Order: sequence, then structure tokens, then C-alpha cells
Amino acid sequence: MATGWAGDGAVQDQIDATIKDGIERVRRQLAQGPGLERCEECDAEIPEARRKAVPGVRLCVSCQDAQDREAGAFSGYNRRGSKDSQLR
Repeated sequence: MATGWAGDGAVQDQIDATIKDGIERVRRQLAQGPGLERCEECDAEIPEARRKAVPGVRLCVSCQDAQDREAGAFSGYNRRGSKDSQLR
């Protein structure tokens, strides 16, 4: 059943494309190559266990946490929107 100008499955296609773009963005952010022994931000030692667990690690836990918080502050998606809130 077609509605308006959108073809059947257009909404699902848009959702799939959004997920695919998100996955590609995260994969591009993954570190490559050998990990560092010292954090590139604060020069603190990166423990061997972390270097083994996270290939290509470049930041200590504290700096990585700060970077993740900054990245999480901006989201290009409206996760709070609902159909009900859009009708008001």
C-alpha cells in the first residue's frame, strides 16, 4: 500500500541508511596500527593490559573517557522525539 509520494518501504530504507552511516562512522574512528605505550594527550603510561585489549589504543582511560563524553554531547539524531510529541 503506497502512501503519498513515498514508495513502499521508504521509511525502512531511511532507517537502514541511517544505521549503515552510523556504523561506517564508528568504524572510521577505530584506531589502526600498533598501540602507544604513553597517552598522546597527557603522556600517562598506558597499561599493557589495555594495549592488548584495545588494538591501536592511543589514549589512557581518563583521556578516552573525556573524549567519549565530548563526542556523546552531540548527536545528530533526535532520540527523544516520539510520534506523540510531534503531534502537540
